[in-house]
Amino acid sequence: MPTLLHMDSSLFPADTSASRAVTATFRKEWEAQHPGGTVIYRDLAADPLPHLDNLAAAAGFTPADQRTPELDAAFALRDTLASELERADVVVIGAPMYNFTIPSSLKAWLDHVIIAGRTALAEPSTVAGTPTVVVASRGGGYGPGTPRESFEFVINYLEKALAEALSLDVEFVVPELTLARSNPAMADLVELSDASKAKAHEEAATKAKALAARFAA
Repeated sequence: MPTLLHMDSSLFPADTSASRAVTATFRKEWEAQHPGGTVIYRDLAADPLPHLDNLAAAAGFTPADQRTPELDAAFALRDTLASELERADVVVIGAPMYNFTIPSSLKAWLDHVIIAGRTALAEPSTVAGTPTVVVASRGGGYGPGTPRESFEFVINYLEKALAEALSLDVEFVVPELTLARSNPAMADLVELSDASKAKAHEEAATKAKALAARFAA
């Protein structure tokens, strides 16, 4: 049976987090198609990963048969995280915008799993082509033509890190204006916010169903 890697990075619980709500919709549809499948779940906010340190970084550039016990120990977490990604048939990632970019917890995960000669900078990468859906939620509007278009460093960054460095097959679902109902200054954007939310859930369900069909038993 297929394996889904599901990761959330929002600081907020599911009832107030747009990204968690949409990744949950994706997962629900996926599990409906594959009730006997495996889901690997990581909540990067509730259970944050340590930042990549010098030993773990050095271990990634050292051949396995040349690592000292200290380097082996430092590489263990990176190996676990990379193996989870390698096992996945499909990946869904909740990536809310914080201060114009991704949460530091998600950046820490990327630093661990981008391993030169294995998941990245390899021909082929061990994760090349894995379908990946990123829920890139944001409180305001940062799309083409908006005043803050140049402040958008979530999709721009993740396209490079996921699609180019890791060679994943990446699609984005973008619920935006998510703060409209809680920010009085955005009161006139509530209707657009609600429409964006509904569209995101619909897209997530549609993508999950389509991807699940690829791995039908």
